[in-house]
Amino acid sequence: MPPMRRRELLQRSASALLVASVAQSGRLAHADTSAAHSGIELNRLQVLRSDDGVLLSYDVRISLPADLEQVLSKGVAVVFVAQAELFRSRWYWMDEPRGSATRRWRLAFQPLTRQWRVNFDGLSRHYTRLSDALDAMRSGARWRIADPLGPTDNQDHYIDFSLKLDTDELPRPMQIGLGSASDWRMAAERRVSVPLPR
Repeated sequence: MPPMRRRELLQRSASALLVASVAQSGRLAHADTSAAHSGIELNRLQVLRSDDGVLLSYDVRISLPADLEQVLSKGVAVVFVAQAELFRSRWYWMDEPRGSATRRWRLAFQPLTRQWRVNFDGLSRHYTRLSDALDAMRSGARWRIADPLGPTDNQDHYIDFSLKLDTDELPRPMQIGLGSASDWRMAAERRVSVPLPR
């Protein structure tokens, strides 16, 4: 084969390989974008300091991945947990815990009645659509996290908030296969400062 012909063949092969790799990366980017739409996104987190205590209000967006919806449709229940912890900042030692609160929701689909059920605080509610069931978990107003802080307590306080899918509550065989399933690691976390007294 003449040298020029060999060089052209190599250039064309390299060009084809480059085009294929760019196309593949484009597909991966598209897949990552679509996967990014599933999960838990924290839209609002607000702390109120009142005579009733330290109160927290939040608003999240919950979008379930297709795999999780499929598992739910087969009657497997999942648990979501919201946790808030109040700390007092200390420069000389570890921050001091001042209070905490936890909320748990158990979401399940009942194939016989074709209804979604959400258990929360010992109460059970039924919904005809999954979006309505998720709405029951998406927001909280004036959630009491701790006792009232004293009027002279001017030290810095903050709250660590998280809302996540509790994979420990899944059946044990499913937990074994979740090692690399990043779609199942649904969580939103944020730290917010407690306002000083006026």
